Parts: sequence; structure tokens; C-alpha cells
Amino acid sequence: MSDDRPTRRDLMKPVQLLGLAFGAALFAGIVTLVSMGFFQQGGDGKAQSAIVLALIIAGVTFIAVLLIVSLLLLAVDPAQVTKQVDKPVLLPDEEPDEPDAATGGDPKA
Repeated sequence: MSDDRPTRRDLMKPVQLLGLAFGAALFAGIVTLVSMGFFQQGGDGKAQSAIVLALIIAGVTFIAVLLIVSLLLLAVDPAQVTKQVDKPVLLPDEEPDEPDAATGGDPKA
């Protein structure tokens, strides 16, 4: 096994983010087609309206996922982009025990 840990820049490549948004849009479009009965025997007008609605929902989903992920990426400090990720990202940094004024300076009390 390798000790080579990925950097945050490696974890947040734009092609992967576009792939995630495209996958979510594809899923939303297929779910819309299935829920509207596109794959059942039906009239021509029903199939056409199902395709139009599925394309609209897929487009909205694609844009929404890209917007949400890009806004979440803005929360990352650019100075930490090159740092290696070796612990969970959302855990706070460990601070040493400081004496508490309420316990009389004893950190274990």
C-alpha cells in the first residue's frame, strides 16, 4: 500500500465535479421519464411532453448541483489546497488542554 495521500486539489478536480452534476441530472431525467410513464404504451403527445419535462428537470438539476458544489468549494481556504488530507476535514483542530478559570486552574477537574 502506498503512503501517497491526495491533496485537496486532487480531490476537487473540475471534471469530476462536472461528472457528478451530469450523473445527478441523468438520474433526475430518468426518474422523471419513469414517473411520467414514458416507457409504457401511451399516446405520442404524452411521450413528447414527458421528454420535454425530463430535459427541463435534468437541466435544472445539472445547474443546481454545479452551483451548490461550487459554493461549497468556496468554503475551502486556498492556502490549504496544497495541504495533504490525513484526517477528516470537518473535525476541529485539536487544542491542548488549557486551565479553566472556574476550576481553579486544574485542567482535569
